[in-house]
Amino acid sequence: MLALSPIGASAQQKAADPAVLAKGEYLARAGDCIACHTAREGKTFAGGLPMKTPFGTLYTSNITPDPQTGIGTWTSDQFYQMMHNGRFPDGGLVYPAMPFASYTKVTREDSDAIYAYLRTVPPVRQLNKPHDLTFPFNNRSLILGWRTLFFREGEFKPDPTKSAEWNRGNYLVEGLGHCGMCHTPINALGGSKQSQAFEGGLIPMQNWYAPSLTSNKETGLGDWTIEEIVDYLRKGVSAKGAVYGPMAEVVYNSLQYLNDDDARAMAVYLKGLAQGGPPEKASTSLPSAESSLLLSFGKSIYDRDCASCHGATGQGMPPDYPPLAGNQSIQMVSAVNPIRMVLNGGYPPGTSGNPMPHGMPPFAQKLSDDEVAAVVTYIRTAWGNRGEPVSARQANELRAATLN
Repeated sequence: MLALSPIGASAQQKAADPAVLAKGEYLARAGDCIACHTAREGKTFAGGLPMKTPFGTLYTSNITPDPQTGIGTWTSDQFYQMMHNGRFPDGGLVYPAMPFASYTKVTREDSDAIYAYLRTVPPVRQLNKPHDLTFPFNNRSLILGWRTLFFREGEFKPDPTKSAEWNRGNYLVEGLGHCGMCHTPINALGGSKQSQAFEGGLIPMQNWYAPSLTSNKETGLGDWTIEEIVDYLRKGVSAKGAVYGPMAEVVYNSLQYLNDDDARAMAVYLKGLAQGGPPEKASTSLPSAESSLLLSFGKSIYDRDCASCHGATGQGMPPDYPPLAGNQSIQMVSAVNPIRMVLNGGYPPGTSGNPMPHGMPPFAQKLSDDEVAAVVTYIRTAWGNRGEPVSARQANELRAATLN
């Protein structure tokens, strides 16, 4: 058990200032700490949330101030070491499911504020659950190799050639917000492909596709205004679309609480992200005759079940019912998101800016795999959309996807 040093105790006493605690709570929300460190039906920040990975299941840790099972004996120095360098107080290596590769950019002042806030939450005595990882990934020393390949330690340094607003957005997007964890493709070793930063990718084990956040007009935010991005982040809906799946949780738990300046700063930074490489071109294995049948069949299903909300020509009724014509999330190489929305439906999160969101009902019980494939093919190719047809097999495979 680690004992508090007099120096550590003194620092904690100073950190009890109400302004510091309020700042720490705000930053903890910006970092979305609650999403991972609170299990379904569990106590806040007590951990125990299972996180499925291609290497097995990780269980998140207890970060309440309980001295036996949480971080109650940690000093602010030890907390910063964990955030900044991905190491426990005893020097043990943290699995990179905890986004220390992003949190390393967090300043010491902000880390201390988060630490001070966490020391005020109700302590919960709950032992951390052991991870269930397959061999050889249950050998924690392998993290050293991962760190060598993918981890670069270092606090955020402002770019003097950019505005204060851009730098603040950079800090939030690349640091506390750890947006790249989902929106940058992941390689076979679980590391981010930095050469394709923020170009979008399939979220492992979740069967959702995180879209590009770059300024690419075909797949990213190139046609979005700053105001539309701000609405999307804080309200969960905008004139361009609505958030569903894992992003809905991020908006609900975290982004809706951003102040005006920070939300705009993130939008400004995102609008400035380079386009990256050209979007991957989708290809279909479906014969042209079959694609034509799907398109015709899909239109009849769309007119019957979808047009009343999304419009006869896919124009939608934004922000309540997003447009489908010209919607990048409909046309992406991966058809995962539109298939899942047809099967499972969903609601954007209830936020202060959109407290009574309009949702979409599930059609999994009503439509067969062929019908799902047909209507998704229609919305991906009608009204000038550039998506490719999908097959009944793709629809069938996603019927069993975990609902998040």
